[in-house]
Amino acid sequence: MTLTDAGPLVALLDADEPDHDRCRDVLELLQLPLLTTWPAFTEAMYLIGRAGGWPGQRALWQLVLRDDLVIRPPSESATERAALLMEKYADRPMDLADAALVRVAERDGFHRVLTTDRSDFLVYRLHGSKRFQLL
Repeated sequence: MTLTDAGPLVALLDADEPDHDRCRDVLELLQLPLLTTWPAFTEAMYLIGRAGGWPGQRALWQLVLRDDLVIRPPSESATERAALLMEKYADRPMDLADAALVRVAERDGFHRVLTTDRSDFLVYRLHGSKRFQLL
């Protein structure tokens, strides 16, 4: 599975997004399902709603209902770790969606992330040292 940030979810569904074609091309190379977190999904739902209203939001829900997108529920330890990560990267600043993705990557051993937010994920480190592989 590939961790997925909010930006690519929006870009995949909104043909007017500048990264739409690039995200579609990358998606063809990946094995489904994609994996995201509730904070990243919430952010994508908000953004696609602003861009495309309910039809865009329905399309995002369909990814989940078809099992093309899995939403990883937070663990109890995720709350504390997300807060620590946001404090560590406060100069970026790191948002909750990114903190949740980094936490899942650390906990479950993922290192690939599909993102349109390359500048932040180039800085974030897994367990303080390992870099993400950006898609």
